[in-house]
Amino acid sequence: LHLSAVKLAELHSDLKIQEKDELSWKKLKAEGLDEDGEKEAKLRRNLNVIMTKYGMNGKKDSQLVDTNHIKDGTESDTLDDPRLEKLWSKAKTSGKFSDEELDKLWREFKHHKEKIHEYNILLETVSRTEDMHKNVINPSEENLVKEEVLHNKHRELKDKLRSINQGFERLRKVSHQGYDKTSEFEEPRVIDLWDMAKSANFTEKELESFREELKHFEAKIEKHHHYQKQLEISHQKLKHVEGTGDKDHLNRNKEKYAMLEEKTKELGYKVKKHLQDLSSRISQGLQHNEL
Repeated sequence: LHLSAVKLAELHSDLKIQEKDELSWKKLKAEGLDEDGEKEAKLRRNLNVIMTKYGMNGKKDSQLVDTNHIKDGTESDTLDDPRLEKLWSKAKTSGKFSDEELDKLWREFKHHKEKIHEYNILLETVSRTEDMHKNVINPSEENLVKEEVLHNKHRELKDKLRSINQGFERLRKVSHQGYDKTSEFEEPRVIDLWDMAKSANFTEKELESFREELKHFEAKIEKHHHYQKQLEISHQKLKHVEGTGDKDHLNRNKEKYAMLEEKTKELGYKVKKHLQDLSSRISQGLQHNEL
């Protein structure tokens, strides 16, 4: 696996979340609380997303391009979607954005690309399950359980697709009009959550409380970004020092790198866990809307 230091730390955080979810599921199963197998199916899907995302599923070209925002990949990276490429090209040449804003906008575009990629992985998993489902003829009780699992998968797909459509509309608007100076949030994941929260079935008080929590979440993400940058710099420095043969200098750099790596993993896990909790609350609010 040719992953950067930052991507390896991300993989570690993703696997830690997966492990925690699997332990929770085992407890539920022991108590007989996952009869329809929905939670188990979701765990398998999540693992499939992780394997594909980091190129560990044995397929070529399935890995997401390293979207580490530290490297200014604005020219060499592609967005794999003509609509996104066109929007980005217009935004870059519009003169409406400062360099800092362009960097921020690029992060939003890359985030959108990742969302589409994860949606496609999920869609492929669902399609495979449905093909297997079609091959079963007798409508037994077990098949009714499978129907329920498929229904829940479709709901997950629906949520992801809604988020993609809202995200694209936002990118289109920002690309044409520039950034709104009164905008509350800057981080793509937080903007997504806030847009979805506004269309969920929250009371005014709940929405206000959610907004406050998103501010804390955004601060946590910024801190994580800071450590990711430091880790990348430390990794480059370590490679340089390894070539000099200065052992003392090398040991000091190794210690600093190990400390930064640990901190980045820890923060990455906290960010992903918080994102999972916030997304779950919004999803419940959106489902309530549909009832």
